[in-house]
Amino acid sequence: MSFDYDLFVIGAGPGGLAASERAANYGARVAIAEQDQVGGTCVVHGCIPEKMMIYAASFSQIFRNADEYGWGKVQKNFDWCQFIAARNREINHLSKVHTQHLQKAGVELLKGHAQFLDAHTLEIEGRQITADKILIAAGGKDVKPNIPGVEYAISTLEMLQLEQQPEHLAIIGSNHIAVKLAGIMNGLISKVTQIVTEDKILPGCDEDIRTTIQEEMTRLGIRICCNSSVKKIEQAQNCLNLIVSGDSEPVTVETVVFITDRVPNLDRLDLENAGVKVDEGGVVVDEYSRTSVANIFAVGDCTPRPHWTPVAIAAGRAFADTEFGKHPHTVSYETIPHVLASQPEAATVGLTEAQARAQFSESVHCYSKKFQPLFNLIGESEQQTLIKLVVAGNSERVLGAHMVGNYAAEVIQMIGLAMKAGVTKQHFDRTIGIHPTVGEEFFSLR
Repeated sequence: MSFDYDLFVIGAGPGGLAASERAANYGARVAIAEQDQVGGTCVVHGCIPEKMMIYAASFSQIFRNADEYGWGKVQKNFDWCQFIAARNREINHLSKVHTQHLQKAGVELLKGHAQFLDAHTLEIEGRQITADKILIAAGGKDVKPNIPGVEYAISTLEMLQLEQQPEHLAIIGSNHIAVKLAGIMNGLISKVTQIVTEDKILPGCDEDIRTTIQEEMTRLGIRICCNSSVKKIEQAQNCLNLIVSGDSEPVTVETVVFITDRVPNLDRLDLENAGVKVDEGGVVVDEYSRTSVANIFAVGDCTPRPHWTPVAIAAGRAFADTEFGKHPHTVSYETIPHVLASQPEAATVGLTEAQARAQFSESVHCYSKKFQPLFNLIGESEQQTLIKLVVAGNSERVLGAHMVGNYAAEVIQMIGLAMKAGVTKQHFDRTIGIHPTVGEEFFSLR
């Protein structure tokens, strides 16, 4: 049978872009459909714009210490509109760069929403096309709970598009995105109340990480309401009242942001027409990203795999190598370092202490240290740095590494590389670090 394309990709996010460009480089005829800007959530609505906001928010910490470092008092006047305009210009530029990469690779870009008609046929804005292989890389989306008044709340995407900065906002959620945005908005001099249903933020993370970040966020002025849930949102004259479990008085804010759940973005794809199996985690895939239908594949946030940009890119490239490059291989989803872009920054790789003890019982040792970084010796900052290694008792193989403090992401991802190679505590003890740095402290843990 003759097809219009060898590969058709649904979604021009990190996974879809990586797969389409690599498949095209192998000589495949490739097209990709995208209804939003090219780049996906990471480039347009997530990691990149949020990272720019983190940079903007970090100035408030620097300004707090400027006087003692000899710069005098710095005026804290943040211009939201000026920053958002600059950020959006750069996001649009990055999106155009990704579009140019597609063109250079020979990938045809189709604007619009794709729907399955059968396992080899799709419809995009009234046009029917056929493809030998189809890759679903549709990403994920935010969802809000079904409570009275939820229509007054906004999602993460909508918060990043606000034209005016709220003076006081409530962030509902305890995950890393909620923690990140709470820190950003606090750093940009908004008043922030964070409401979490658990006893502490960041469930699933190492307990020392959770405690250290929550203490620091509270010290920086973020109000964190634990063991609480929003039951109702009521609109007042110029504000919103949140009826919160356990509180006799409502929480009054300008803006409410729900950051509780993200789900696979599979609406209106009509996957049933192709026979693709889906469960609560998204599109069901095997280790080669193949779905229940032999010629249809899926990568990224629409699958149950970790929802991180590098994971989607790795899976997309592995798919293209396997199906078009005659180089079959899979991706290991173990020991993936990731950042908790909180204020302060944190990063982690491998097992938490609780996970390690559950797997290895009492034969687990933990080495940790809290200290004031050198920057704090001058200035008002009291932010402590935490470093921690979790090791197997007998072999002393490193099972997990965790850090809270400046440059945590840069330090931890290098430890992730070492863990892939089987690094042990003895390797750390015998290594001489660079002085004075934060990373060298991992080599002196006792």
